[in-house]
This record gives sequence, structure tokens and C-alpha cells, in this order.
Amino acid sequence: MPLDRRLAVLRERDFRRFFIGYTTSLLGSAMASIALTFAVLESGGGGTELGWVLTARILPLVLVLLAGGVVSDRLGSRQVMLAADAVRCITQLGLAVVLLGGDPGLWALVALVAVWGAAEALFTPALGALVPHIVRADTLSDGNALLGVARSATSIAGPMLAGLLTAVAGAASVLAMDAASYAVSIAALLLLPRAARPAVIASSFLAELREGWSEFRSRTWLWVSTVHVCLFNLFVWAPFLVLGPVVAERRLGGATSWGLVMALYGGGAVAGGLAMLGRRPRRPLVVATVATLGWSLPSAALATGRSLPWICATALVAGIGSAVCGTLYATAVQSQIPPGMVARVNAYDAFGAFALGPIGLAAAGPVSVLLGTSGVLGFGAVWQIAAVTAVLALPAIRAGLPQPSHDGTVPSAARTST
Repeated sequence: MPLDRRLAVLRERDFRRFFIGYTTSLLGSAMASIALTFAVLESGGGGTELGWVLTARILPLVLVLLAGGVVSDRLGSRQVMLAADAVRCITQLGLAVVLLGGDPGLWALVALVAVWGAAEALFTPALGALVPHIVRADTLSDGNALLGVARSATSIAGPMLAGLLTAVAGAASVLAMDAASYAVSIAALLLLPRAARPAVIASSFLAELREGWSEFRSRTWLWVSTVHVCLFNLFVWAPFLVLGPVVAERRLGGATSWGLVMALYGGGAVAGGLAMLGRRPRRPLVVATVATLGWSLPSAALATGRSLPWICATALVAGIGSAVCGTLYATAVQSQIPPGMVARVNAYDAFGAFALGPIGLAAAGPVSVLLGTSGVLGFGAVWQIAAVTAVLALPAIRAGLPQPSHDGTVPSAARTST
């Protein structure tokens, strides 16, 4: 398919506006995370202080996710995203002001970062619910692919720019730029049309939360895929992030080599997202699951003592697989879940996928003392291969997804069978 047809989604005005604003805010956030880290370290803080600041962002993100899904489905994704971006803009300005003071207090940083994480938890479920409203059904997959490309590209460019700008202008200036990036996102969201709210909503917050859970667990393919990713984060990705740098320091050349590995992972994700443009596999869940086999390769290469070029190549393949899986899975959720439920289902999905990640990060080091670094990484690689095999054996994964009806919903009989 010609490139101009693959990029046809960018000719849709609403998506194009949102894409520009979202990409700008992603770049700002990627820069801010690095700038904040160095600000804490340069102000005299050590690993303990940095750990508090990083935890302050992650913990609210996990705890508020489910509430974010309910609020988004109740009030509308656009409105919730506007509020979340406004809060994030203010928190980044607050962080910039605190850092300009010269001696930032730890608890001031922790409090502002915690609000930043909570706002991110409101934004995340709403994003998946917004996309089907700003693209046509036949370009939904392309929209998800391009958003994934934006996330991957900014994850590479952001840290590079942050390092340069932090050295030249200081961390406070970088955080002020991040605040400006959220302002750009707000402007883009304000230009989007208001989506109609559901005609009927549940009687209470808890009732809506239960409705989302019922919708989530009624589809075998959905909760199985979530468990699959959850255990991947626990057994594969978390140990890779913790022990990979250890291996790089011991025998690959240190931080520069590890930076190259992670850059190639991000580059693979960009390439995979671009490759997905214009592609509509008949069995998207099968393709998405097979693509996750690539996630086993970097851990296997590290565990078996491969050279840096081999590890870089496996990271590239893993990145491609991540983009393919992410694009197809997001599109499946958006096309199969009733519009008024998408944010809540996204919230359960994200919560389940990342719930055990912090445990994996904390346990990787101690467990490697008992089993060895190669043992932990090798187990992760074998686990991923076994998990993919088990998931592919399920009829709910191998079956094609039912086609949504004209109003965007899936017949109830199809919901319980898949």
C-alpha cells in the first residue's frame, strides 16, 4: 500500500490536531522525567531521595487508574483529558518554581510529583476512549499505530534533548518547557468536538466500577491478554530493566552500550508502528500474541552471554513486536467494547498489566543473588515462550473478533463467547 494511503489518518482534521498536541506533551514528559532525576541528584539527594520521588509518581498512577476509568466514562474522555492536562501543566510549573528556589525540599517535590502521577492516571484510560471518536472506523488501527510511534519516538528523543537542555539551561527550564507542552495539548483538545455522553449511567461510582469489571471479565481474550502482559512485566521486563544494566556494566562497555540497546528497542517500536499502517490482519489477537515472542529475545541474549551486536539486534526485534502487539490490542479493545465502557475497561487492563511490575523491579536484584543474573534472565526468556504457547492454545485468542454493529457495539452473544 502506498505511503500516502497508510498515512491517510493524518488527513483527518481532529486526529491530526490531537496527534500534534499529544506528541508535544509526550516529548515534554520524556524530557521532564530525566530533568527531575538529575535535579534531585544535583541538589544533594541520593538513591533514597530519588526513590521517594519516583515512587511518588508511580504509586498514584496505579491507585487512581480505576477511578480514572469511571470518571472518563461518566464525564467524557475529552473533558477528563483537559482537566488532567491542566493539572499536569500546573504541577510542572510548580516543580520549576521549586527548583528555581535553589534548595528544593524533598516533600515539596514528592507532593507535586504525586499530583502529576494522579493526573496521568486520569488521562491514561481516557486516551483509549477518545481515539475512536476522532478517527474513522477503517483508520482506527492506523491511528493507534501512529500514537504508538509518537510514544516510542519521544521516548528516544526526550532523554537526549533533556540531557542537553538540562546542562545548558537547568532542570527548572526543562520542566517549564514540559508545562508549555501540556498547554499545547490543552489547545489541541479544545479544538476537538465534544463527544456525546452515555444516555444511561449507573446509579453510583461503585456500580459503574462493577459494570466495567463485568465487561472486562466477560471477554476471555481480554483478561487472558492482560494476565499475559502482567506476568511478562513481572518475570521478563522488570528483571531485564534491573539486571540488563548490570550485565552492560560488567562486560558490554557500561552505560553507553546500555543506552544503545534501549535506543534500538525504541527504534524497533517506531519501525513496527510504521509497518502496521494500512495492515488489517484477519486474526489480530493471534498476530499480536505471536509478536510478543520477540520480548523473550533480549533476555535470552543477555543470559547466554551474547555480544553487544546480538543484544542490540534482539532489542530491535522486541521493539517491533511491542508496537505490533500494542497497535492490534488497542484497536481490538476500542472496536469490541461498547463506547461508554472503553475507559473503564482500559483502566482495568492497565491496572492488571502493571500491578506486579513494581514487585518485579524490587525482587530482581535479591533473586539474582540466589539464582544468578543469567538464571533470572534465562527464566524470563523461557517463561515468555511458554506463556505465548499457552495463550495461543486458547480458542478465544485463535478466533477472529466479531464485527461491531452499526452503532459500534458487539452483540451480547459474541461478548461471552470470546
